[in-house]
Amino acid sequence: MEVVTPSGFRDVLMDEASKRERVLRSVQDGFAARGYELIETPTLENAQVMQMGARMELSSFKFFDGGGTLVTMRPDVTLQVARICATRLKGQPGPFRFRYSQRIFRETGGISSAAERERTQVGVECIGESGPRADAEVIELFARSLEASGVSDFKISLATVSVLRAMLASSRAPQTWIDRVLEAFHLSDFVAIDQLTASADPSEVAPVFAQAIGKLASIRGGREAIDAVRALAEPLGCADGLDDLRDTFDLLAEAGLGPLLVVDFSVMSAFDYYTGAVFEAFCPNLGASLGGGGRYDDLLAIYGDARPAAGFAFFLEDALAASEPAVPGERPLRIAVPKGSLYEEAVAALGRAGLDVTGLDDPGRSLIVRNPGVEYVIVRPTDAPVFVELGAADCGICGADSLIESEANVVKLADLRFGSCRFVVAQLADSAEAVAARYRRHGSLRVATKYPGIAAAHFARAGTQVEIVKLHGNIELGPLTGLSECIVDITATGATLRENNLVVVDEVLSSTARFFANDGAFRTDPRVRELAAELSRAASARELGVTAGSTDVRKGE
Repeated sequence: MEVVTPSGFRDVLMDEASKRERVLRSVQDGFAARGYELIETPTLENAQVMQMGARMELSSFKFFDGGGTLVTMRPDVTLQVARICATRLKGQPGPFRFRYSQRIFRETGGISSAAERERTQVGVECIGESGPRADAEVIELFARSLEASGVSDFKISLATVSVLRAMLASSRAPQTWIDRVLEAFHLSDFVAIDQLTASADPSEVAPVFAQAIGKLASIRGGREAIDAVRALAEPLGCADGLDDLRDTFDLLAEAGLGPLLVVDFSVMSAFDYYTGAVFEAFCPNLGASLGGGGRYDDLLAIYGDARPAAGFAFFLEDALAASEPAVPGERPLRIAVPKGSLYEEAVAALGRAGLDVTGLDDPGRSLIVRNPGVEYVIVRPTDAPVFVELGAADCGICGADSLIESEANVVKLADLRFGSCRFVVAQLADSAEAVAARYRRHGSLRVATKYPGIAAAHFARAGTQVEIVKLHGNIELGPLTGLSECIVDITATGATLRENNLVVVDEVLSSTARFFANDGAFRTDPRVRELAAELSRAASARELGVTAGSTDVRKGE
């Protein structure tokens, strides 16, 4: 038997353990100096406590205790602190200031099965105080704790969720549309935000609100960005929270943190319990967010005792990774370019956007092509999200289907409008009755596909129970051999399906090429945002030229 630790867990040896201890002591001393008291919460928590407080995945480590209660290893500390304040400290006047450093357990999912499932969450909670001064206190303490961790190069993106929530409420849009917009903001999917707001049915969503929500996601900058949002939101009666945000910004600037602040109204935490100010920190050499927090005035009421509250958390492991010294000087922008059918058009799009694409026309066996100011990493389309999310590339291009299948935590920035394909459900011609009978007997269907994530999500939306069989080629053989009742696959003309006596019975999704980036690069490197804007403009112009019947826009490329 090979003696190894479980996937996602690791030993911490002497040197790293000593560094962790030093950093934690420095951070906790800073918290204590500001009057925050140490608190500890149990490793096992009632699963219902977590599910009541936020839209979040429970730890994959769940148990039934001796009394039959479902418990989970804690996936988050904030919810436990809210539970303590609303129950154990009910009726006590407060305010309370708590600090903690505890291990949390989460299922990683996404692109890497080797990612850490046990991490050290460090943070504070300020319970019982509200207003800009309390928000500024928490955000300043967040910045100082990162500095104490050795992180020297970071930015803090700051916004308020109040404006977006007010716009959505005032729009009187269907709840399904509101949920999809919130999901797009939570996932930093600018393409989905643009599509949802541009295509909203005027009979269901007032165009003035749809347009304002679409514009809100793109507003970022210094203090002037707050004024830009005010100009957008005030005529709609949706300027909620902007005065507090302005005052919080000014207090932080007075504390010397002005150069670190970026007002960015696309910042929305994955947690849905925030009610006011929200903030996240980003570092150029770390693909994901360093941590963040915000105001959550309604959370404690869920557990019984309502109090205003704000706090933040970050993972010690991320802070230590971000504290590694960066290479001096501006490094080249690194772009993941997809091999195969998307390659030629991806290179052409990058050239139209003004980048030097010398050497990409014939890279030979080279996997990295280096030009002044830019490096191109040539990868399989399905690997592009991995390189970008984990920071090996700043940004990249691949099909929307590859992003969906990978579940990558990246910022979707632009629809490049080439590489179009359709995903469909197909089954043998004249087999509809047999398939329906099979579903009635067994309560599920067997589906063969190369794309298990896309297939599973489609049938889940349809409410159909399925068993997914992943194949790597010749998907059509599934129904032909009885391996499956149907398939989910890409089709262009449908010729291969017809040749094998298969018919399309449902549409899954349409996919085109996307430009995307990791959070760290998008939030801290203006070159990424400039490239996204150029690619989007070029894609729109090219599509308009083709639609208008102009001459081939690729001539001379």
